Amino acid sequence: MLNLLQRLEEINFELKRRKNDPLLNYNTGKLIHYKQLAFHKNPKRNRWVFGGNRSGKTECGAVEAVYMACAIHPYRVNKKEVSGWVVSLSRQVQRDVAQEKILKYLNPKYILKIVMANGSKESPETGMIDFILIKNALGGVSKIGFKNCEQGREKFQGTSLDFVWFDEEPPYEIYNECKMRVLDKKGDIFGTMTPLKGLTWVYNEIYLNESNSKEIWCEHIQWEDNPFLDKEEIMELSSSMSKEELEARKYGKFVNSSGMVYSEFDENIHVIEPFDVPKDWFDNISIDPGLNNPLSAHWYAEDFDGNIYVIAEHFEAKKDVAYHASKIKEISDSLGWQRAKNGMICALIDSAASQRTLASEKSVVELFYDNGILVSPKVDKSMFSGISVVKSFLKSAEGKTRLFIFKNCVNLIKEFKSYWWGNGDLPIKKDDHALDELRYYLMSKKTKLNKNVKPEKTDIQKDKDRLLRKNRIRRNFY
Repeated sequence: MLNLLQRLEEINFELKRRKNDPLLNYNTGKLIHYKQLAFHKNPKRNRWVFGGNRSGKTECGAVEAVYMACAIHPYRVNKKEVSGWVVSLSRQVQRDVAQEKILKYLNPKYILKIVMANGSKESPETGMIDFILIKNALGGVSKIGFKNCEQGREKFQGTSLDFVWFDEEPPYEIYNECKMRVLDKKGDIFGTMTPLKGLTWVYNEIYLNESNSKEIWCEHIQWEDNPFLDKEEIMELSSSMSKEELEARKYGKFVNSSGMVYSEFDENIHVIEPFDVPKDWFDNISIDPGLNNPLSAHWYAEDFDGNIYVIAEHFEAKKDVAYHASKIKEISDSLGWQRAKNGMICALIDSAASQRTLASEKSVVELFYDNGILVSPKVDKSMFSGISVVKSFLKSAEGKTRLFIFKNCVNLIKEFKSYWWGNGDLPIKKDDHALDELRYYLMSKKTKLNKNVKPEKTDIQKDKDRLLRKNRIRRNFY
């Protein structure tokens, strides 16, 4: 009985301690914000959270800064002495948002000194903090400095840093300057923002990752991801906003005046980790030819429920047909892809590839054939019906997803995110090579999408379909 009472006393003491230390309560207990945890666990050095208001994005940045400065990060190697900046858009935003969050999560026992830019250090929350000196758990002293974009690029020069946290989107020149500040220490940059400015440099450099940097990671947080946000409050906020405002403020998505072609695309749903695909699922390869422009080729598989998987990618510019053919063979062999009896690999290709030009005696179709790839230019290039079919695979009328893309198909994923309607009725013709050949492939499926007239198949019917499909593949290839 004595041991039980002693244990209860220890539990009560711990509960009181946690009540006075918000950091100890952060993402513990029954309610967990899993996207916040994903941010903290990710090992990459340039991480961004795109979230709406009240989604929990700012807490990510504040807690990450405190974790690093105090050397108590639960998912990273901690350093003895850490120097970092918290960058806000303005002095007022620094005081009211980022500074307030840092003070909330920074236990006073870690604070050695607060230096004010103005105001009293006895009540730092009411003034402007210049920097805080922090007792580091490994025995050193860390420093968190506060900056705002109103100061201009020159105020961001000269210092070596372990991290920079951007609370909202900074001007590009300040972001670029801060990248230089973390260079020699191999430090971290992380940003938390609501994408209200449209398709800015953040959209291209971070969200699309146009440079294909291995250190860039980003995540969207929406209101529903925050378990501490009341559902009635979400409904009330949603009812008062336009569609464009909802995209940015509720879902943390980038928007422009014309809108995305494939607004149904969601990386959290459609992009998946690669797995060993059964060879019975292998279906076809689709190619959008390009010599100076990128040639795009993807390998497609279909399971016995009609779900499509994009499992491999070849995407490269300024190479000849012989080079592309060798790459297609190399990737096909690594997958164990089927070949015809004569050793050739079959694929779909844009019908324009069958045309000869003055610069060549042979068409692209003929050149591929000479290099062991049998391409069929008989594809349906109807743009609007093709877009409709792609949309139906992304999300059917019943809300079902039937298209899944392996995360190593980075160029197809990037094109989905950057494909917008133009001022007229057509998509902007830019960076759409992968999407074109995806469209050719899905149009070739001739799939009946009306689930009301197509009842669910039994296991026996699915097994028959599998056997028939294997026989069809043999007929096509032999």
